[in-house]
Amino acid sequence: MKASDLFVKALEQEGVNFIFGIPGEENLDMLESIRNSSIKLILTRHEQAAGFMAATYGRLTGKVGVCLSTLGPGATNLVTAAAYSQLGAMPMLMITGQKPIKASKQGRFQVLNVVDMMRPLTKYTAQIVSGERIASQVREAFRMASAERPGAAHLELPEDIATEEVKPNLITESMFRRPVAEDKAINKAVSMIELAKTPILLIGAAANRKMTSKMLSRFVKQTKIPFVTTQMGKGVIDETNPLFLGNTTLSDGDFVHRVIEHADLIINVGHDVVEKPPFFMRTNDKKVIHINYNAAEVDQVYFPQVEVVGDIANGIWSILEKIQNQNHWNFSYFDKVKAAEEKELPHGCDDDRFPIYPQRLVADVRRAMPDDGIIALDNGVYKIWFARNYKAKLPNTVLLDNALATMGAGLPSAMAAKLVYPHRPVIAVCGDGGFMMNSQELETAVRLKQHLIVLILRDDAYGMIKWKQANMQFNDFGLDYGNPDFVKYIESYGGKGHRLSSAAELLPLLQACIDKPAVHLIDAPIDYSDNDRILNIELPKLSARV
Repeated sequence: MKASDLFVKALEQEGVNFIFGIPGEENLDMLESIRNSSIKLILTRHEQAAGFMAATYGRLTGKVGVCLSTLGPGATNLVTAAAYSQLGAMPMLMITGQKPIKASKQGRFQVLNVVDMMRPLTKYTAQIVSGERIASQVREAFRMASAERPGAAHLELPEDIATEEVKPNLITESMFRRPVAEDKAINKAVSMIELAKTPILLIGAAANRKMTSKMLSRFVKQTKIPFVTTQMGKGVIDETNPLFLGNTTLSDGDFVHRVIEHADLIINVGHDVVEKPPFFMRTNDKKVIHINYNAAEVDQVYFPQVEVVGDIANGIWSILEKIQNQNHWNFSYFDKVKAAEEKELPHGCDDDRFPIYPQRLVADVRRAMPDDGIIALDNGVYKIWFARNYKAKLPNTVLLDNALATMGAGLPSAMAAKLVYPHRPVIAVCGDGGFMMNSQELETAVRLKQHLIVLILRDDAYGMIKWKQANMQFNDFGLDYGNPDFVKYIESYGGKGHRLSSAAELLPLLQACIDKPAVHLIDAPIDYSDNDRILNIELPKLSARV
């Protein structure tokens, strides 16, 4: 068969359902092979959006998402998406085209060394120089992209290699089971937890990947040990659970940091160094158990005393099989902080000011969304409000990027979520700045007939930087811009536009948009004037020890 046909057959064997991207002249053999396959091509309007969609598909399914571009500028447009996948630990394969490598017809027109360009951004990158190597290189790319820690892989298929005649030699996935932690590590972890007086469970990004939710929920239910989450650990355990003590959204000083500081043992599950450290270790001030697929990356602020390395769910199960709840565990201080936090967080949830107050907006989105509804956050100051105030009830229902934290990913991520879960409500929450970086994908969403809500929080500026500019005593300069009429903009693509004129309109409008299939866009002017207050919270004066 033709080499491009073998390539697509290899993708089918890996379980690929979608390829996101924009083909070019060098991909036409590949495009024809896709046409004759079971794989659906999702034609996007920009390669960056295709990469964001592929990475999000990988994040939600645990399978490798696939995107496609041509050579040169098409490939360079995937660079940000590659970093998004790699830092966020989302399994993704990028396939790029290239000029013929055996007999160049056009010199170096559009030719870049894409393999070398991708090397620092991927776990695996290679040019396919022979059709006979396609099966093995595709298998290796998928293996590397999905193995812990997941990330980006890249294969370059030159135009002349794609046309070669090859034998249909596919390589099947090998049987693989993730390693489990040894008994000595489990026993030491159990002993440390039982000896602790104020242990706490901290759930990070890696715990949100391999469906560890069931086992961690069981851990909390059985031990009654309270838990906190990082931003990318949101939703692993239902955050309406009374033992949930908060999300490490702010750098320090929030309620959640008070309980972390008070804990004498942190059971740190799924820690990923890409997220800002939720706590700092100092010599002998507290003990830390590291439970993760991989060993800890030790530095001056993180040096756990015990590492339970292996499959996370199995490690938690093994601990639960041996642990005994202790009468000397004392969570009374945590209870007081929890009560203070629950008194603080509802502040502003029913505030009628307009432009809309962030906590009112977050509260109304939560009220409108069912437990399994998905919100995909772009990047901006509102991310702080959602991470801190929006209680996720299921894993991966808050798609929040606290790794690369790139603008422009919110809308494509929401579109990928809708492809994976077509019957669940999905809202893209975007600032006006981030939205406009990939707003052209509204046409893709309309063409796909998606039922999608795009909530634009408009302040006509790069609001987070403008806020920090003021806090750092710089002059107000260089961060304001104009916007199109967003209602007319979405209508020009064939979607439905809505513009808020009062805070009271938001909740019924969201509910109506959830009920009526279409690509909906809501223009929501927002008031960020209270940002400073959440960073200067008057915490209750609680005794340091109970």
